[in-house]
Amino acid sequence: MSLDLGKTILQLDRASQNFRNTYSDRQTRLALLIEQAGDISPETAQEKTTTVGNRPYMAAQVQGSLVGSIPPSSPPDNWRTISVDGSHIDVDRHLPIPCYLVNLGGCVLTYGSQPDAVFFNQPQLAAEPGDLYLIDQVSANNEIAVTGQLLGILRTVQELEHLVKVVEDSSSDDIPTLALIDGTLVLWGLSGEGYPSFVRKYVLHERFLPALERLRELAEQRPVILAAYVSLPRTTEVANAIRSCICPYSNQQCQEFCNNRRAAQSPCNATNGFWDREIFRELLDPGHCSGLYRTNPAAAQEYYGEQQVYFYYLNSGEEIARVEIPQWVASNQEMLALGHSMIVEQCRKGQGYPVAISEAHEQAVINGLDRQLFKQMLIETLEHHGLPTYTSEKERSKSLPWL
Repeated sequence: MSLDLGKTILQLDRASQNFRNTYSDRQTRLALLIEQAGDISPETAQEKTTTVGNRPYMAAQVQGSLVGSIPPSSPPDNWRTISVDGSHIDVDRHLPIPCYLVNLGGCVLTYGSQPDAVFFNQPQLAAEPGDLYLIDQVSANNEIAVTGQLLGILRTVQELEHLVKVVEDSSSDDIPTLALIDGTLVLWGLSGEGYPSFVRKYVLHERFLPALERLRELAEQRPVILAAYVSLPRTTEVANAIRSCICPYSNQQCQEFCNNRRAAQSPCNATNGFWDREIFRELLDPGHCSGLYRTNPAAAQEYYGEQQVYFYYLNSGEEIARVEIPQWVASNQEMLALGHSMIVEQCRKGQGYPVAISEAHEQAVINGLDRQLFKQMLIETLEHHGLPTYTSEKERSKSLPWL
């Protein structure tokens, strides 16, 4: 039986009414929170958020004012944006052979006196044991399959590596170049104890961080700016920074009465339930960005070294986005302002979203038909070589309904 839409719409209607009943109160709370944040001096904000490590929540480290708004400068006359995105087909146990496919796509968009547009994509099939497993070089008996979340992490690494290669291969002129990726620079999936240390070593120290370092070295020779664009961010690091600034309690009391999402006591509970984007929706005019913050997840603090991740919020004209940059961009005010201006222009050309990321996504996307054709091509190739093409009865039943 399919979903009962009649019963579902009744539940959705009740949920919408409940949200409407609390919306006005929520907006009043948000206005009061922003007023409190505006009264906190930059010195207090920086001091409070630098010593927040023992709190039960993750707060950004404020680099300037706690909340603010910075207008964009004009973009340069001649500039380019390079973006790379990816998608993948995961390992499927119902297929005759274990394999996965990563498709990397991207574009080089040049603006100014000699405009140009170049598009590319590159599918990469992984079917060898060395590609399907990460093996501990210290203990060969310790290995982990590349599938699910780990495959997603490695695809992100491949996107960055390919982006670096395209930047390296692009013209070595002095045209400012914005290297733009979709998503975050923080590999959140590596936080905690989810993966053994040899996985973190391989992903971060052997691949991801060296790619960031190659870009930093390029930036010393010509104007190259790396930025990661997070659409509709679901982060609360700035809200938590406000929470740490208005909190009158000791770290021990905070750990006893609060958790990583909600505070149990006033005035700290003023931040409960708010995303950062809601705060900056009230503060930023179109094109304006917030001040700079340093992100604080354990993965970045412990492993990123000189590639620490900073971020700011941006009103793209249609949404509040989070823009992440590495330390070598954040520490250079000229590069920071230049990147801001080019991202704003990208969003203007893309009607609220960076056009280069949209184009890269179009080159990289694997749609439903592509996935079916991939399976069919795999089976036909095996048959051509006289190899078995068995599948599970469960998979077969999905294509042969009983009724």
